[in-house]
Amino acid sequence: MQETTTPPSAARPGLSRFLPPMPLFLLQPILRRIVARVARENPSLFNRLGPHKTARFVIDPLGLPFGLLLVPNPEALTFRAFHRSAEPASDARIGGKFLDLLGLLDGGADGDALFFSRDLDVSGNTEAVVCLRNALDDVDGSIAESVAGMFGPPGRATLAGLRRMAARKGDPA
Repeated sequence: MQETTTPPSAARPGLSRFLPPMPLFLLQPILRRIVARVARENPSLFNRLGPHKTARFVIDPLGLPFGLLLVPNPEALTFRAFHRSAEPASDARIGGKFLDLLGLLDGGADGDALFFSRDLDVSGNTEAVVCLRNALDDVDGSIAESVAGMFGPPGRATLAGLRRMAARKGDPA
């Protein structure tokens, strides 16, 4: 497992550096619900991860005031937010613009192209990251659409807006 210090990308963006930290306790139940739903709808995802289903993945959506920890272990699923000043130890770290990361979940982004263009930063256990990517690629449909659907019309409208934003920027979300 790699111990991390606060990376340069952890600088709080824009006006958020002048505001108090986001109260992540409000986000945690939503993240638990999301990971439980994705796991319930895609149980074969864990087989594809093989020995890496207990790996700790830090997901760093650049520009957001928090990071995410994913442990895709079906026995103890974990998906939680953390303050950038308290990044947990991880086996692998995946960083990139939020819309690029969303594009990976939505099925429209090419992970290899993002990696080789350096729009996606991967460190730590790259074998675990490749297994995670392959597992997500094998999911039928869009994980982003499934998650948006959990929140009804507001969730679907938000995803549609994010997709439009990505299209304007040339991102495949």
